[in-house]
Amino acid sequence: MPPVKHPSTTHYDALVIGGGSGGMGASRRAAAYGKRVAVIEESGRLGGTCVNVGCVPKKLMWHAADLQEHLKEASSYGFRRSDGGEFEVPHVDWRTLAERRDAYVRKLNGIYDNNLQKDKVDYISGHARLLGDGKVRVSPTPDAATQEVPQEEVTLSADHIVLATGGRPTIPKEDDVPGASLGTDSDGFFALREQPKRVLVVGAGYIAVELSGMLTALGSETHMSIRHDRFLRNFDPIIGETLMDNMIKLGLKVHTNTNVKRVEGKQGGPLTVHFDNGQSVEVDCLIWAIGRHANTANLGLEVAGVKTDERGYVVVDKYQNSSAKGIYAIGDLQGKAELTPVAIAAGRRLSNRLFGGPEFKDDHLDYTNVPTAIFGHPAAGSVGLSEAEAREVHKGKKITIYRTRFVPLYYGMLEYKAPGVYKIVCVGEEQRVVGVHMVGAGSDESIQTVGIAVKMGATKKDFDNTVAVHPTCAEELVTTYVPVSTS
Repeated sequence: MPPVKHPSTTHYDALVIGGGSGGMGASRRAAAYGKRVAVIEESGRLGGTCVNVGCVPKKLMWHAADLQEHLKEASSYGFRRSDGGEFEVPHVDWRTLAERRDAYVRKLNGIYDNNLQKDKVDYISGHARLLGDGKVRVSPTPDAATQEVPQEEVTLSADHIVLATGGRPTIPKEDDVPGASLGTDSDGFFALREQPKRVLVVGAGYIAVELSGMLTALGSETHMSIRHDRFLRNFDPIIGETLMDNMIKLGLKVHTNTNVKRVEGKQGGPLTVHFDNGQSVEVDCLIWAIGRHANTANLGLEVAGVKTDERGYVVVDKYQNSSAKGIYAIGDLQGKAELTPVAIAAGRRLSNRLFGGPEFKDDHLDYTNVPTAIFGHPAAGSVGLSEAEAREVHKGKKITIYRTRFVPLYYGMLEYKAPGVYKIVCVGEEQRVVGVHMVGAGSDESIQTVGIAVKMGATKKDFDNTVAVHPTCAEELVTTYVPVSTS
């Protein structure tokens, strides 16, 4: 469904600004209650970061990288050419991969369009700006294909306005890092039509780790610049230490304790990137993955009385209420647990509370114990408190740590042994499981089920009383009996 040329009304029960995961979750759930709802999106593509330049295309690239690794390992399982010769490992055609990936993304865009049409939600193309008193001005944006303006500027009003504009990648200013604009960001990564032979990824979070891993596995000479001695420092150390050690073994070149001082070269490369330790690296592509910030530009927050914090995120309470009555913020815009399923869940619960009747009057998202995955090499998963967080949050209580290190069976016949490491963090005499951190094959899938157990308050005894599935990596969760530390 293309955007409507004219809104069906000037007043809605709910106006949702942003057509990403959170916005779709909130709007469709509100429409399910029979409410008049409109979604305002200025990019011309529904689905937000996740569908267009985030989770979905990232995971497809990870699958390609994972497949490349398995192809390299096929000979260890006896694979040969039909004539009996040595198995030849093919290389990826980057352009074909990118085109097929993008085609799938466009398919999802269409599904999102159809879902809004099916749910009778108006889809309005344009930039929304808050005017106060429940009013929103929508300035049209040209159609990406035809450059036609789908409608004139309109002013709409609503009983409830949901802000779901998400975030965008951060790139250093030229004044801070001369030549920074010669690089691209995580969004720009998905615009690459040729595989960079040499690439530097700057950053130490999960986006930087995932991009670096994909590029390394697919054959690029990949460098990574991090400010400290290891990456993924917001996770339990067992994840960052294990992944970094293994990804270096796979070919990733990590420059620790470095900051980019300046960049020299030309757009499209080659580039010389200078670090503050006096060293430099020559690459064809520079990718900034140093964080994201709230997408609030020209949104009219001040006019409407919507407060933001020192980082620029919209301040909300546990019910997603902003400081302005009738205006709410969900997803990456409010800065907590910036993950797609979190935005969807928060949006749906908000609409339940606003429109779902008395049984939903207290409905809100609990932001604790949210499971997440890092699509590194190998994959990792995490839910709950790290060991350090558990000791801080539960001061005075006994903290018991279980840890297991193993080699997944898949690597039994390979010279290369990818690691498997699990850590279980328990609190109190009853040993309630408050954190699980996993690195190894299948961790991205296993952490979902583990998240249920942690959310339900399972104890280590509950884990121990569960019969193992053998032979799997996940069985290590229920067969690890001896603690490595108790304090």
